[in-house]
Amino acid sequence: MSSSATLEIAPAALPNEAAAPSSPEALARKRHINWALKAILPIAAVLLNGLLLFILVSLSLAEGDRHIIISIATAGAVVICAAVIIVFSVSVRRPMVELQDKIARVRLGDLSASVSFADRNDEIGDLGRDFNAMVAQLKASREEIHHLHQTQMSRAEHLATLGEMAAGLAHEIRNPLAGIAGVIEIVSRDLPPQSAACAVIKDAKEEAIQINRILTDLLETARPKAPQFQVKDLGATVEHAVLFARQQAVTKRIAIEFDPGEEVPLVHHDPNQINQVLLNLLLNAIQAMDQPGTIRVLLQCDDDAVVISVTDEGKGISPEHLPNIFRPFFTTKGHGTGLGLSLARRIVETHGGTISATSSLGKGARFEVRLPIASPTK
Repeated sequence: MSSSATLEIAPAALPNEAAAPSSPEALARKRHINWALKAILPIAAVLLNGLLLFILVSLSLAEGDRHIIISIATAGAVVICAAVIIVFSVSVRRPMVELQDKIARVRLGDLSASVSFADRNDEIGDLGRDFNAMVAQLKASREEIHHLHQTQMSRAEHLATLGEMAAGLAHEIRNPLAGIAGVIEIVSRDLPPQSAACAVIKDAKEEAIQINRILTDLLETARPKAPQFQVKDLGATVEHAVLFARQQAVTKRIAIEFDPGEEVPLVHHDPNQINQVLLNLLLNAIQAMDQPGTIRVLLQCDDDAVVISVTDEGKGISPEHLPNIFRPFFTTKGHGTGLGLSLARRIVETHGGTISATSSLGKGARFEVRLPIASPTK
């Protein structure tokens, strides 16, 4: 079974772990100036300036009265500062310390954390409600991702089992199929040219070839081969595929034009596998064209990649089907397995490239294969 990416969720942290200021951010917070000091300094400055102004105004009073008034004013200023500090400590500092603690727990993976001041009817309460809602959404998202991951893992195991079964059946079927094809070939040689059975023999040959192609696709999908990379001229690989496809297109009066481009650099690729990709695209283009026409194959350089485009004049692909054409077993034909384009995409991605398709219904389709240019070190 092929390996699949997994999403790792951090385990829930214990409360005492969240309180440990071991991260650089926590140490930086410890070095910050205390919030109460920063809040009280402007208030203390205003009160001190007011007290100085009050002293200057009270100079005209008698000495004893002036000292009493200044003492009362100073005591009032101290009481005001203390009251402000207490109010800030209760209404601001405690919620902020609690919020920092809950954020630390969330960072460690504990999504059961919530703040207790969310029921306040002020801006601090709004902050608490937003935080609790955010954590609840994160928890729901994590549970959904975990469920999807389990579903994908189960599906992958199921598909792997089916793939092994299909590969085994394909291997067992190909052996007798080769014998049947050989017998058909021998019988066709012994038949006189005027025999009515010649047409039946021809159809039998084509069906045997089609069955063999389907079995080959199944084997390639279930047991992919590692590419044998070579730094070679991609134009020669494309031309080889075009020459073979022309033999299939001649009976439908379809022309295949190949433009090799100019000064296309070498590409690091497996010629056999890329030839398989291009043959699949060309044969699909031939099958999509019910009338005589032209299939155009263009090879060109685009930045750091070489682009192979295959454009046909067929019936095109409907918009609702276009996003699904590279999925395994998806097909709109009356025959075939729907593995050709899926296998082509896997081969191209193994080469570090991409494959894409565009189409207008009734105006044909265009497939593009982008392969990276070989670097000097390869």
